[in-house]
Amino acid sequence: MSERYQTYRDFWPHYLREHARPETRVLHYAGSVLAIGLLLLALATRTWWALILVPVSGYFFAWISHAFIERNKPATFTHPLWSLISDYRMLWVRITGSLDDELARAGVSGEGRA
Repeated sequence: MSERYQTYRDFWPHYLREHARPETRVLHYAGSVLAIGLLLLALATRTWWALILVPVSGYFFAWISHAFIERNKPATFTHPLWSLISDYRMLWVRITGSLDDELARAGVSGEGRA
């Protein structure tokens, strides 16, 4: 059973350890970027039914990666809001080039830092 964290500061390193494999992170990035794109498209075209696809696209890639790559339970089930925030934080620190430092601080080995 997953540990319950009292603060987001304590949760973030756990989240990174649960996303230790680069392949997992790549699938999360794909889902996050697709979700943003679908949200913008739905808003721009006023295609309101397409808003349903936003969480579906984001979670589809994430859950596939946890089931078949990490082989662990997604943090979404125990910490849904912090998990969502962390998905986009992980994408941001990747884009800005500080992911390796964050992974190192979380204790993720060098193999996972690609």
